[in-house]
Amino acid sequence: MIPITRTIALDEAELQETFIRAGGPGGQNVNKLATACQLRFDVRRSASLPDPVRLRLERAAGRRLTADGVLVITARRFRTQERNRADALDRLIEMIRAAAEPITPRRPTRPTYASTLRRRDAKKRRSEAKSRRAQPRVDD
Repeated sequence: MIPITRTIALDEAELQETFIRAGGPGGQNVNKLATACQLRFDVRRSASLPDPVRLRLERAAGRRLTADGVLVITARRFRTQERNRADALDRLIEMIRAAAEPITPRRPTRPTYASTLRRRDAKKRRSEAKSRRAQPRVDD
């Protein structure tokens, strides 16, 4: 079990890792070794996630979520397979932790009376400055 929060822990059987070739630095090994890690986690069928966390995780995943509800994280930052594997797992854990925090609803606020007066005063001063720039009108 992989601990995420005090109440959420992932079963390692729910994670699927595949290793693919990664571009970038590495010399001749780039074309020979599969160092990049592709971590797959089925968000929709996971028994470890509560429903609100699942919904927030699906929304936060964006393009990384497939049509079947599988979250795909590709880690290719490092040259070694072990470090990329750890990086992918850390990124998954951080995403789930972020989704586990409930969204606090925004409370609508009103501007203070003083700020309203300051705004009106600034508008009046700006209007007067612009009106002084205008060409004098010729009245008949």
